[in-house]
Amino acid sequence: MTLRLAFAAVVTALLASCTTTGVVSSDPLSQRWVGKEAGKFFAAYGPPAGDEDSGSSSTYVWKGGYKTVRVAAQGQGKGKKKTTTRYLSCTVKLTVNDSYRITSIKTISDRAGLDGEPSWCAQFLDAAPKKA
Repeated sequence: MTLRLAFAAVVTALLASCTTTGVVSSDPLSQRWVGKEAGKFFAAYGPPAGDEDSGSSSTYVWKGGYKTVRVAAQGQGKGKKKTTTRYLSCTVKLTVNDSYRITSIKTISDRAGLDGEPSWCAQFLDAAPKKA
């Protein structure tokens, strides 16, 4: 009897591991863009820098969001107003299915947000959480 119970538990565990569940990503870019039409993304932000077909899906690399900003330097001395220049940009990889819907978006390169803001890609690609 114990052997049957152990066997049933192992089979149940194996079958449970075969099921797939939808995973909701906490990544703001994924939340904003996965499931949307890739055409809307490219219309809003410009064409991709490169693409690659792989069966029923295509992968696109998009680069953009170029911006130069001057920010106050940290740890300023007495009355000194130092600024630094930061060069912001964003590069993402989009995977698109045969219906031209985005199935995944991954950040390739990004810059930290300014003054505690979300990353530059999240801000530029309209995926940053909105302030109340």
